[in-house]
Amino acid sequence: MGKIFKQLARHWAACLAVVALLFVQAYCDLSLPDYTSRIVDTGIQQGGIESPLPETVRQSTLDALSLLMGEEDADALQNAYGYYLQDNGVLKLRSDLTDAERTALEEAVTTPDIVLYMAAAQNANATAGDEAEAMTATPAAEDLDAVCGQFAAMAQMPGFSREMIQQQLASAMEQVDETTLSSMASQATLLVSLEYEAQGVSHDVQMAYLFRVGGQMLALTLLMVVVAILVGLIASRVSASIGRELRRETFSSVIHFSNAEIENFSTASLITRTTNDIQQVQFTCVILLRMVAYAPILGIGGVMHVTQGNTGLAWIIVLDVAALLLLITVLMSIAMPKFKIMQTLVDKLNLVSREILTGVMPVRAFSRESFEEKRFDAASRELMGTQLFTNRAMVAMMPFMTLIMNGTSLLIVWFGGKAMDAGNMQVGEMIAFITYTMQIVMSFLMLAMVAVMLPRAGVAADRIDEVCRTKASIHDPDAATAKPALEKKDWDGVVRFEDVSFRFPGADSDALEHISFTANPGETTAIIGSTGCGKSSLLNLIPRFYDVTGGRVTIDGIDVREMPQEQLHSLLGYVPQKGVLFSGTIESNLKFGGAQITDAGMKKAASIAQATEFIDAKPAGYASPIAQGGSNVSGGQKQRLSIARAIAKDPKIYLFDDSFSALDYKTDVTLRRALKEETDNATVIIVAQRISTVLHANQILVLDDGRLVGKGTHAQLMATCPEYQEIARSQLSQKELNLQDLNTGKEDE
Repeated sequence: MGKIFKQLARHWAACLAVVALLFVQAYCDLSLPDYTSRIVDTGIQQGGIESPLPETVRQSTLDALSLLMGEEDADALQNAYGYYLQDNGVLKLRSDLTDAERTALEEAVTTPDIVLYMAAAQNANATAGDEAEAMTATPAAEDLDAVCGQFAAMAQMPGFSREMIQQQLASAMEQVDETTLSSMASQATLLVSLEYEAQGVSHDVQMAYLFRVGGQMLALTLLMVVVAILVGLIASRVSASIGRELRRETFSSVIHFSNAEIENFSTASLITRTTNDIQQVQFTCVILLRMVAYAPILGIGGVMHVTQGNTGLAWIIVLDVAALLLLITVLMSIAMPKFKIMQTLVDKLNLVSREILTGVMPVRAFSRESFEEKRFDAASRELMGTQLFTNRAMVAMMPFMTLIMNGTSLLIVWFGGKAMDAGNMQVGEMIAFITYTMQIVMSFLMLAMVAVMLPRAGVAADRIDEVCRTKASIHDPDAATAKPALEKKDWDGVVRFEDVSFRFPGADSDALEHISFTANPGETTAIIGSTGCGKSSLLNLIPRFYDVTGGRVTIDGIDVREMPQEQLHSLLGYVPQKGVLFSGTIESNLKFGGAQITDAGMKKAASIAQATEFIDAKPAGYASPIAQGGSNVSGGQKQRLSIARAIAKDPKIYLFDDSFSALDYKTDVTLRRALKEETDNATVIIVAQRISTVLHANQILVLDDGRLVGKGTHAQLMATCPEYQEIARSQLSQKELNLQDLNTGKEDE
């Protein structure tokens, strides 16, 4: 996992921006339950009244409240309403009150509000004639007016004392228990509601509150949507950048690998690592930024909101979190080992698929379809079994999560109902508590889902890092030891093998032993021998596809290991044993050697390689498309295009690795004749299976089991080299041998 975070650290600025935006999103998300609670409790149940201190009040109600307060508080209350709002005597609360003054007035007016409302309720009961059931009738504005009138009359009676009323109130409150007092506290806002009803503005007050709080909720929701979109956009761009960088780094490493590193990883595994593994890391980076970073913020914020309340239900959250942690731990311990196996099985499936698809023609020719289907099915079933196990582990998590969430809701409703019955909680508070609890559960659910995905992504990141950390065994020399770079025209192209030995990595014996020869410009050096004797291996030492393990290979006296690979390869025109073409056009393939190749040079190379005839026969000519791997051209056409590609580069040294095997004899002879005229000043080294290809070479090297057993012209080898004689007799008739000897004698004369 550290490797994934290392990739994210490269984009630290974007990650910080995402985290900042997630805090904003979490703030909005965590604020919405509070607003919901306010709408339910205050906006609906309390008619939009937030404070026991009314914003507007009639003089009669204000005087009645003042009589139930101390003289100092009464004066402060009277001064708080500074002017008439209307001609009917309605007063408005001053807007210049400080928060401290407003809080003090709210505390002072709460008890008078309760007393005045209870008096109005008693008046309503008395009016209804139902004295047996006290406080059952709902008071109306007329009841409040009647009570206020009674208080005004009482204030005019002889012997009235404000202190006497205060003593009576204090004595009455001492008799009330805390539960009853808590339930009575809500009656303070009921008095304000009754006052607004008397003024005829109760509906307007409620709607104004609902629109204000609802508008704030809508604004927060829209802000949360915008932030979520920005987070998704930034996270997607960061993950896409990480995927692009990983692909570039991986491909850059692979493109510089020698054959030894390619064989060590296998082509199928490298393809999987460059595609599937990087996709896993890329997807995980998105999840990390969008979910893993958000889940702790949301969960911790939800816990803080829950613990700040006085609901007494915080123990449900503790129980909830403990159950979630236990579930995640169990699932991770079960699923983690399987994720490490899964990527290896993906490699195996890709390897089998690649082998079957590449060799589909031999499979059909040998009627092995059924066998290969079984082999593919076995690899597929093995991967399927592992995937089913991990998927079932993830699927099993959901029912348990649902059980925990529903069980939590049940506990909250059960104990929350008891709290509401006791007057310790309101409906909106319980709704908010349930919402916060679900947010906490969802945050753990997100972490659990990601925790199941992270092991596989961690394995994928390790596999990618393994490729990126692998250093190519063949690399350019240090600047201190590298030979000075020369222009291409300054090179002669003399290739010399000096007591060269070579052993494949991990092999027990040498593939080539003590090879020494010189290939000069203007001459053709041919290498021939039985299958597996090391001909291609010898040729591959010149472009440094492998490095020698003994002796050295030089060009113009400079060891190829002391030359930058780019300069070395600029001197070579290489035609592989198996013709390789790239998707594009004939022109793009012939100009593969560099932008310096002109159209004239391209066409000349095609003419020398005997490719002009079939190119001109195509409707689009040189613009004709070439499919991937050259699958839309024949083997001989592919080989001629590969030869033309090397000729178009105009190299100093030509390397032909059995590159004429797919050509018919006539085309072979014509091509080699045209090639000889073109390469008079170049060094030509040819690996061949057919002896007719090497008959006229200036120098023929005969290899047998990795050793040089013969060197010379055809005539010399026919006289001195038994191995060469055996090859010649196996391919040519006696008449052809005599004719070749006769022609060779005439050429010598």
